[in-house]
Order: sequence, then structure tokens, then C-alpha cells
Amino acid sequence: MQIGPAHIEAEPYDFAFRPEAAALLIIDMQRDFLEPGGFGAALGNDVSQLRRTIAPNQRLLAAWRAAGLTVIHTREGHRPDLGDLPPGKHARGGGPVRIGDAGPMGRILVRGEPGHDIIPELAPLPGEVVIDKPGKGAFFATDLAHILRNRGITQLVVTGVTTEVCVNTTVREANDRGFDCLVLADCCGSYFPDFHAAGLAMIKAQGGIFGWVTGSDSVLAAMAAASPLKGAA
Repeated sequence: MQIGPAHIEAEPYDFAFRPEAAALLIIDMQRDFLEPGGFGAALGNDVSQLRRTIAPNQRLLAAWRAAGLTVIHTREGHRPDLGDLPPGKHARGGGPVRIGDAGPMGRILVRGEPGHDIIPELAPLPGEVVIDKPGKGAFFATDLAHILRNRGITQLVVTGVTTEVCVNTTVREANDRGFDCLVLADCCGSYFPDFHAAGLAMIKAQGGIFGWVTGSDSVLAAMAAASPLKGAA
């Protein structure tokens, strides 16, 4: 059933939300980034800065699933042979542990290892799309664009971590491909609060140069007002 847009109060101006043409894109909510003992913590980061996003993502994901809309999860990681890991990325940071090394949850950021997986609180359901990406952006070296086009998706409601890196990169990639992105501030996080604020400011700057920014409560209210919604194919 085709329905009209629900206008969501956002920055820099209202977002014309069309649930039947929207996908929820949850970026890199992985154990290695969010759990104590993972890669993020091993680098000296405070994972609580990311874990605050779990509860609002859970509420949004539950509503999105109940409405029968498209859910897409992403995971950053590499082949077990590290053949898709550029040497510069492997060396960057010079920390005590690097991608591919053994960690508390298996080899760090390697596909198939426990730490690479999405946290249990937001685990994908059977049939939900999972995009495994070797880079920061979800469009680079993946089939995400094809999946979105095939499903008639033109809008992305974006959440996940980290705001200034994988979220920002993906939103910029999506913008260049003609997708409208609505980024949810409370559902995104960074190890560095200043970077989180700056990342959101960049997205909504100059009249929404890369997209719109709002909170999850605004989206939940719009979804409730727009019911009944069209189920995902």
C-alpha cells in the first residue's frame, strides 16, 4: 500500500519520511567494537560511549521489524587470509594488537570470528540483509547499492558506530549515489564525544549537504502515525 510521507522534525529541516521506500541501516554494531575486551577496548577506548546506543537501537529495530520494513546490518572485517586488508590499514595505529591478531573473541575483525559478529542485543533475524564490508563505507566493495535498488529503497535511516568514521563514510557514499539519509543521533556513537558531535554537524551542515539528523523518538512517532505500513518484499 502506497502512503504519503510523514514529516519528521529534523536538522536542518523536516525530513519527508516514506516508510515503504526506507531501509534501516545499522552500521557495525559488532562485538569487537562494543564489548569489553574487544578490539576497541584493546586500543584504549571507552566502550561505554558506544554501548549507550544499544537501547535506542533495540527500540527502533523492534518497531521497524514489527512494521515489516527492510533491515540491513553491516559488519567491518576481512577474509581469514587477510587478502582484502591493505597493508596501510593493517599497520596504521601501531598499537599492541592489529587486525588479524588473536584476541579475547578470536582473530580481530576477521570474518567468522566471534568478535566480528554483531552484538546479541541487535542480532540479525533470518532473512535480514547482512553486508560484510572490508572498508569504512558500506558501499565500497559490497553489493549494498544493488540490494537497495532492487528493493526500491531511496531513503536510509542510519544508525551505528562510529559516527565520524563508518557512519559518516557510508552517509557520504549514499549521498553520492542519490539516497536520502536520516541519521539518528542517539542511535550513533563514537569513542570520542567531540567527534560524535562534529560528525553529526558535518552531515547536516550547509542545508543538509550529506543528509538530515534527528533522534529515534521522532522516527518512532512518525512510524506510529504512518501505520499501516507496507511490508518489505
